[in-house]
Amino acid sequence: MGMSTALLTDRYELTMLDAALRDGTADRRCVFELFGRRLPGGRRFGVVAGTGRLLAELADFRFEEAELAFLRDNRIVSAETVRFLEDYRFRGTISGYREGELYFPGSPILTVEGSFAEAVILETLALSILNHDSAVATAAARMSIAAGDRPLAEMGSRRAAERSAVAAARAAYIAGFSATSNLEAGRTWGIPTMGTAAHAWTLLHDTEEDAFRSQIDALGTDTTLLVDTYDIRQGVETAIRVAGTGLGGVRLDSGDLPTVAASVRAQLDELGATGTRITVTSDLDEFAIAALAASPVDAYGVGTSVVTGSGTPTAGMVYKLVARQGTDGGWVSVAKASTSKASVGGRKAAFRTRVDGVATGEVVAVAAGFDELDTPAAHPDARPLQVALVQHGEADAAHLGPEGVATARAHHLRVREELPVTALALSRADPALPTVYEVSEA
Repeated sequence: MGMSTALLTDRYELTMLDAALRDGTADRRCVFELFGRRLPGGRRFGVVAGTGRLLAELADFRFEEAELAFLRDNRIVSAETVRFLEDYRFRGTISGYREGELYFPGSPILTVEGSFAEAVILETLALSILNHDSAVATAAARMSIAAGDRPLAEMGSRRAAERSAVAAARAAYIAGFSATSNLEAGRTWGIPTMGTAAHAWTLLHDTEEDAFRSQIDALGTDTTLLVDTYDIRQGVETAIRVAGTGLGGVRLDSGDLPTVAASVRAQLDELGATGTRITVTSDLDEFAIAALAASPVDAYGVGTSVVTGSGTPTAGMVYKLVARQGTDGGWVSVAKASTSKASVGGRKAAFRTRVDGVATGEVVAVAAGFDELDTPAAHPDARPLQVALVQHGEADAAHLGPEGVATARAHHLRVREELPVTALALSRADPALPTVYEVSEA
C-alpha cells in the first residue's frame, strides 16, 4: 500500500456520509454513474483515460490514523462517522468502459454500485482522475490522428504540476503518442522515454561545434542535434560536418516550421544526409501538426498543448446517483431534472452499433427495473462497451500497472479505426455518433 488517498476528496462527501449515518440511509444500496453531458470544446469524440490510475488509488482509499485525526481535530464529522471510517473499504462493484475506449455524451463511462456510504465518497477521486486524464487523452488522440504515421513524443512535464505531468504522459501514450520525456512515467507505467539536449547544452559550450562534438561523443551519431540555437542553416552545416551524413536527426524548435522544415530538408539532402530525420517541437497542437502534414517532417514533440488538453483541460464529467433501493427493497430510478443539467435515471448498459465495421451510434439501454441488460435485439452487430473493473472491492489486475496501460493503448488504437471519417476532422462540430437511449419494458 502507498500513501492514503482518502482525503483527496471534497468535504461535502463526508458531511453527506455523516448525515446518512445519522438518518439511517447510509446502507441503502445505490448505483452511481460517471458520464459527460456533452463533449467540451466542440470535439467529435472523447477518449476514456485514467481508469487504471483510479483503480490503483482506490486500493489506497483508507482512513489511517493521520486522516482520522485530521477529521476529529477539525470537527469535520461526528465521532460515529470517524468510527465508521476506521474500517472503511470499498466492497462494491465497478464496471465501465475500457480505458482507451471512445465515449460520447451520456455514455455511462463508470458505474459504481454499493451502499450509499461506500460509493458516495468516491465521487471526487473518480472525477478528478478521469476528468484530467480523459481531457489529455482526447487532445492527444486528435494530435495522433493529425500526425498520421509520424511518431509523437510527449514533452510537457514543465508545463504541468509534477504528478499531473506523469498522469498526462500516461494518458497521451494511451491515445497514440509513442514516447515521453518524463522518467517517472517511464518507471511507473512502462512508457518509452526519449530526450537528448536543450538549448542550455549548446549555450554551455564555447561554440556550437563544441557542443555537437561532445553530444556525439556521449550519445553516438544516431542522436538528434538541436540546430536552432543560433543560425539554423549554419547549425545544420555544423551538425553534418561533425557527425557525418549518418546523423540520426536534427530538431527544430523555432521559426515558421513549414518553411524552415522544407529549407532544412533541402540542405540535408544537398549535404548527402538524406536519412537524417527532422523533428519539430515549437508550441505544437493538433492544428499546427495538421498544417505540417505536407512538410518534410519525420516526428513531432508536443508539450504545453497536450498536458493542458489543448485548450480543454477538463472533460466535464459528472458523478450522479441514478438508482437506489427503496424502503420496500425494490429499485427506484432517480435523476436530476435541473435545466441544462438533467440526467437519465436507471442502471444502464452501453453498446456501439456498427455497419460494415464502421461505428454508427451509441446505444444506451436503460433498465426499467434492475434486471440484467443484454445487447438490444434490434442491434445484433452492436459491440458491448462495459467490462467489470472491480468485483466485491477487488480490482481486476488486467487494468493495472504497465500491462494495463499497454492494453488500453492497443484497445484505443483498435477502436479508433471504427470511427467514421467525419469524426477525424479537427473543426468544432456535433458528436460524431448520436447517443440513443432505449428503455426496456418493466
